[in-house]
Amino acid sequence: MGEIGCLYLVATPIGNLGDFSPRGNQMLTDCDLIACEDTRVTSKLLSRMEISKPMVSYREENEKKQSVILSNEILEGKKIALVSDAGYPGISDPGFRLVRECKKLNIPIIPIPGPNAAITALAASGLPTHNFLFLGFPPKGKVALINLLKKWELFEGSLIFYQSRYKMPSTFESLKEAFGEDRYISVARELTKLHESIETGPLHMVREKCTLSSQKGEFTLVIAPQGFSF
Repeated sequence: MGEIGCLYLVATPIGNLGDFSPRGNQMLTDCDLIACEDTRVTSKLLSRMEISKPMVSYREENEKKQSVILSNEILEGKKIALVSDAGYPGISDPGFRLVRECKKLNIPIIPIPGPNAAITALAASGLPTHNFLFLGFPPKGKVALINLLKKWELFEGSLIFYQSRYKMPSTFESLKEAFGEDRYISVARELTKLHESIETGPLHMVREKCTLSSQKGEFTLVIAPQGFSF
């Protein structure tokens, strides 16, 4: 067997394509194959960057199988770049299984940092940043979400999670039941995009503002620790 290749973990823009790093651009240019969550989404990025590379689908539904296939291709010498639709692969997106497989086989893994919605929302929230807990996408169902929030009610830092726009009304209800109306929160919508908005304040105020504004887009929520206020 000849020299093995490597796996690049390439962060992609969460909205504004201008946020794509020069190093990320270079890695996609230099690799042999791009494994992506949705080839249609990645095609738009490649077109913008004037990059032409073969792509293969790597998504939640085929992640287990593709991890074995792709790691074997790397062992045979290929340099493969892994990207998700937006943000960092493996962080609430497919990627963990491929990284784990590569680690087991001692395959070089090269991380290319870049945009991440959770960290971006936290930094712009005005809520404590010294200590935080990322919860990804919360479990489905009101009771399950309330139980998760109650579990971390006394956490001495900020809580961060993603949420679908369709679940925002029920999420506000769950937050109220778990923490009360005066708990400070921040709701970031459409980060880095044209209609970006970041609302921070007591739950009842943020809820009112969000109800009156557009509900389209992706949401990132940051919950302040108990007792925090401006």
